Amino acid sequence: MTQDALPRRRLYGRSKGKALRAHQTELIADLLPQLALDLAAPLAPRDGRELRVEIGFGGGEHLIEAAAAEPEVDFIGCEPFINGMARLLSRIEARGLRNIRLHRGDAADVLDRLPDASLSRVYLFYPDPWPKRRHRKRRFVSTENLDRLARVLKPGAELRFATDIDDYAGWTLARLRAQPDFVWRAGGAQDWLSPWDGWTRTKYEAKAIAAGRRPAYLTFIRQ
Repeated sequence: MTQDALPRRRLYGRSKGKALRAHQTELIADLLPQLALDLAAPLAPRDGRELRVEIGFGGGEHLIEAAAAEPEVDFIGCEPFINGMARLLSRIEARGLRNIRLHRGDAADVLDRLPDASLSRVYLFYPDPWPKRRHRKRRFVSTENLDRLARVLKPGAELRFATDIDDYAGWTLARLRAQPDFVWRAGGAQDWLSPWDGWTRTKYEAKAIAAGRRPAYLTFIRQ
C-alpha cells in the first residue's frame, strides 16, 4: 500500500499562509523528502534510542532546541501548515541536525502506525483551541486521540501539554482525568504555572503573554 492509498481524516484549519521564499521552496522540494516519514512502512524506534513526537510544532522553535539538546534522542515532528514546516526545515539545515523526522499532515496517522509502547514522550503545545462550541469536536484532545496516545506511550512516559486558553486547559484536564491510562502530575499551582526545565518560549507564547494570557503547562504520566 502506498502512502497515497492510506485512509485520511479531514484536517481543519489553514495548511498554507504567506508565499514561501525561494530557499524555503527549495527546502520543501529537496530536504523534506529526505526527512519525511514513509507511512506505508513500519515505524519503530531505532535500537537503543528514545523516540518522542511533537504534535503541531508551529514554527519549530521548541522542537529544534529539544533535538539539539539531546542528539541521542530521536524526534518526529508533525505539522500540516506548510509555512511552519518550511521554517523548521531552515532551522534543521542551519543546525545540521540528524535526529528529526517529519510528517506534514495529521499526527494521528503517525500514531496509528507506531508500535505499542514505543514513545518516551509526546509534546502538544498550543494546539488550535477551536473556541466556538460547535467546533470543539475538532480539538486534538479527544477520547479517540487519547486512546491513541495511551497505546504508543511507554509506562512512565510523559504527555506534555501547554495552552494559553483557560477553556482548553479545563477541557484537557477533564478528558485526561477520565482516561484511566493517565495521571496528572501536579502537587500545587506552580506545577502547572511553570514551564518545564529547558523550556523554549515560542513566538506564539510570547504573543499570548504580551496579550495578558497566562499559559498552563500540564504534565500527564502514562501509567
